[in-house]
Amino acid sequence: MELDVRLLRRFFKRDKADRAWPEGAPLRHARGFADAGASAQIEVPAARASPLPPAERAPRRLPVEAPFPTTGPYGHRARMRDKLLVRGPDALADYELLEMLLYFAMPKGDTKPLAKALINRFGSFAGVLAAPQQTLLDTRGLGPHSVAAIKLVQAAAIRMAKAEVIDRPVLNNWDRLIDYLHAVMAREKIEQFRVLFLDPKNRLIADEAQARGTVNHTPVYPREVVKRALELHATALILVHNHPSGDPTPSRADIEMTREIGQAAAVLSITLHDHLIVGNGRFLSFRQEGLL
Repeated sequence: MELDVRLLRRFFKRDKADRAWPEGAPLRHARGFADAGASAQIEVPAARASPLPPAERAPRRLPVEAPFPTTGPYGHRARMRDKLLVRGPDALADYELLEMLLYFAMPKGDTKPLAKALINRFGSFAGVLAAPQQTLLDTRGLGPHSVAAIKLVQAAAIRMAKAEVIDRPVLNNWDRLIDYLHAVMAREKIEQFRVLFLDPKNRLIADEAQARGTVNHTPVYPREVVKRALELHATALILVHNHPSGDPTPSRADIEMTREIGQAAAVLSITLHDHLIVGNGRFLSFRQEGLL
């Protein structure tokens, strides 16, 4: 039997048109990890008018099971968010707090392994926040966005602690003052010398870092401390420095430097209330130890 070549050409031409995607039409995949629930739909673009009757046309929506239906907002991150909002922050472990903090810098991916690795390296959640910026930037898995998020939280914590002591009589709010100083200095890796300048009512006027040194020494000049007190119209001082070793025991140099600043301040009727040495979780008061 001979076939009409023209009929065959028309048949294959029509079949090809039925199966072809419209030119320029985007291919829409399943809604994705961020939006998919237990199942998803693949959206098929509308083709050009088909010569086939409606009953014989292919369906336009094909049900497809999502491969990972719990990784989007209805998955782990949503459960963590609900845990925080419903049960409160105390329900979260330290690594979970850090994990959620990293969400803001890393919109996709699992941040739990990185959070645990950071706490293992720096010792605690607070240790991660206080880690030197460059050390964090050099850490595998972290970038500028995540380091900025970590440092922003640290800055917020310090400002909240400072708000509890600023413009208040610090001698009557000693515990809050110690909490603030621990937040600022306890985990510093090099020595830092700060001066708290007080007004006649012993309210905090300013807290300034006067010098930064090495891991065990900070150069301090009594003349500069007293000069700054006069500029701020301060009538009393509290000296503070940290020991990166964690041991707040004063050295002989610490004792001599404190005596020199006290003598220089007394000449101008400025009172030296105390000198505090901050360690990791500990502190020492010169006045309480009878050294002042």
